[in-house]
Amino acid sequence: RSVYDDQPNAHQRFMEKLDACIRNHDREIEKMCNFHHQGFVDAITELLKVRADAEKLKVQVTDTNQRLQDAGKEVIAQTEEIIRCRVQQRNITTVVEKLQLCLPVLEMYSKLKEQMNVKRYYSALKTMEQLENLYLPRVSQYRFCQIMIDNLPKLREEIKEISMSDLKDFLESIRKHSDRIGETAMKQAQQQKTFSTTLQKQNNVNYGWNMHLCRSRVLETKNEITLKRTFEDDDEHEEEVLTAQDLVDFSPVYRCLHIYSVLGDGEIFENYYRKQRRKQARLVLQPQSSMHETVEGYRRYFSQIVGFFVVEDHILHVTQGLVTRTYTDELWNMALSKIIAVLRTHSSYCSDPDLVLELKNLIVVFADTLQGYGFPVNRLFDLLFEIRDQYNETLLKKWSGLFRDIFEVDNYSPIPVANEEEYKIVISKFPFQDPELDKQSFPKKLPMSQSVPQIYIQVKEFIYASLKFSESLHRSSTEIDDMLRKSTNLLLTRTLSSCLQNLIKKPHIGLTELVQIIINTTHLEQACKYLEDFISNITNISQVTVHTARLYGLSTFKDARHAAEGEIYTKLNQKIDEFIQIADYDWTMSESDGRASGYLMDLINFLRSTFQVFTHLPGKVAQTACMSACQHLSTSLMQMLLDSELKQISMGAIQQFNLDVIQCELFASSEPVPGFQGDTLQLAFIDLRQLLDLFMVWDWSTYLADYGQATSKYLRVSPGTALTLLEKMKDSSKKNNIFAQFRKNDRDKQKLIETVVKQLRSLVNGMSQHT
Repeated sequence: RSVYDDQPNAHQRFMEKLDACIRNHDREIEKMCNFHHQGFVDAITELLKVRADAEKLKVQVTDTNQRLQDAGKEVIAQTEEIIRCRVQQRNITTVVEKLQLCLPVLEMYSKLKEQMNVKRYYSALKTMEQLENLYLPRVSQYRFCQIMIDNLPKLREEIKEISMSDLKDFLESIRKHSDRIGETAMKQAQQQKTFSTTLQKQNNVNYGWNMHLCRSRVLETKNEITLKRTFEDDDEHEEEVLTAQDLVDFSPVYRCLHIYSVLGDGEIFENYYRKQRRKQARLVLQPQSSMHETVEGYRRYFSQIVGFFVVEDHILHVTQGLVTRTYTDELWNMALSKIIAVLRTHSSYCSDPDLVLELKNLIVVFADTLQGYGFPVNRLFDLLFEIRDQYNETLLKKWSGLFRDIFEVDNYSPIPVANEEEYKIVISKFPFQDPELDKQSFPKKLPMSQSVPQIYIQVKEFIYASLKFSESLHRSSTEIDDMLRKSTNLLLTRTLSSCLQNLIKKPHIGLTELVQIIINTTHLEQACKYLEDFISNITNISQVTVHTARLYGLSTFKDARHAAEGEIYTKLNQKIDEFIQIADYDWTMSESDGRASGYLMDLINFLRSTFQVFTHLPGKVAQTACMSACQHLSTSLMQMLLDSELKQISMGAIQQFNLDVIQCELFASSEPVPGFQGDTLQLAFIDLRQLLDLFMVWDWSTYLADYGQATSKYLRVSPGTALTLLEKMKDSSKKNNIFAQFRKNDRDKQKLIETVVKQLRSLVNGMSQHT
């Protein structure tokens, strides 16, 4: 330490100390060696001895080692084989473990492929879900797992596309089968209704016999219509009734719904389905342009619509949310508006009442069918009331033709009956009662012509036809009774009345036919009460019921009679005019022939024979006709005298004309039609008589003196009429008596005429100024 502390002489002393220590240690070593030298020598000696043995041992060890190495080579080879096998065993164990982990995945994927091949897409989706959530995470480290993971979305899209394709096929299938489905559903509804109606009829089997007779015809006709309306062949009623499920496989829509629900796209699928079905609804609701021509067109139209909504109703009840009641109601309301518009349009083209009736029956079955599925159909029954009015119009047109045909073939003569059997046949068709006629022996004649019972039968047939439409409308008997009476009133007041009016106006209808028409309308009027009883028996509604409509046939037939009476008056006047037109007077004759004109005698004979036919007419009608004819004849004769084209009239012509008027007065006094009081009929010729007497007697002084007095002998002779005729005679006197002015009497007469003419002119002028 002192060395390091750099003390003076420190290094020297250190070296000295160190040498001292070395010497001490050398002495100790020498002592130690001296002490152990003998032992060392002994050890060397022994070691030399051992070296020889070690050489021997080395040779032996070397030999043994060689032999061991030779033997170890085979062991090493076996050991290496064992090691290699152990490695293989370990690898195999690892592979087995990994395979055991992967095999379920592969099996599930294989199962998925198999499910895809057999089109079990819903199960395939479930398998995919298990793969993704349970199996694939266990083997996610393998490349094939990633391939599977990448492939699964593609498989999902493939399933969606395939299921959507199946859905499209399903939609196409139900579009094709909708008419068949609807046809079957309508047939079932019709059979159910027929069954219910049959039960009701059996319950009402004890109704009165009269009602049974009245209804039997209607029911037979209804059965015929039902047979015509069947949707299958005659043998198909024995087959099992098919349902919508039997006709259409609904599994695609279920499967597609489940698939899209599993994939989380349920709303997309619902929207697509509803959109496609709305499109199909529009196509179904679009009718063919020729639908109105045949009942098959309407039947096909209704069947398609029913089939559409039957499918929707089925989907509504077997799926959850795909179709809702709100959706179907909205779709039905849209369809109902379109259906009503289509039926309004196409039914307006129908002119055949049978086709309209078939349409009504189809609408009833259509409405009953859809009502059974829960759809409201009140608007359809309201539409039926509109179609009922059109049906009545077509019936009225048809019956108008029937009435015209009946009137066309009628001979307008009383019905002859040769025996009791023929008489019963007639009264079985028409309610005719006449105690006086019953007392007469056969053969005899009924007062009406053949058209009367035929018209009566056709009116009843019309009531039957109208009743056919009223059936199945879910209306009370009172409403049906009211509808029947209203339609019958239309038939009587419009159709039959129009046919009668047209018949009366036809040129070929003569006086005899008109007389018979008046008689016919009288009997038809009397039969109206029987028609009311007939309707009451059909509907079982008493006529004393409040608000029961009455038949207006009375006014119809009265109007027809009045028209016929007026036509009789017109035709009589026309006939008189025809006779007047052939009159050929010599207005310049010096004296009369001494007998009435031939045309007038022919006219009187015609009137006499005509009025004999009027014996069957009511007295007032015959009297009015006779009075009208006489007045018209008187007016025509007066106009002939005062015709402006007639310039001259001689006294001889006046005398001849007077003879003709006398014959007219004799005819009037002979009472051609009974019932006139006194000389009432002769008064028709009073104007002519007073005028002719004035000129025949030449009593101008009396005429002029008494003019304007109520007791005047020539009260009906006006100054204008007398002046006109007198001027014609004045001109005739001037022409025929050129030299008469040289004779005093003629000159006086001429002066008298001129004086009278002046006075008459003053009277006429005074009247005009007063007016």
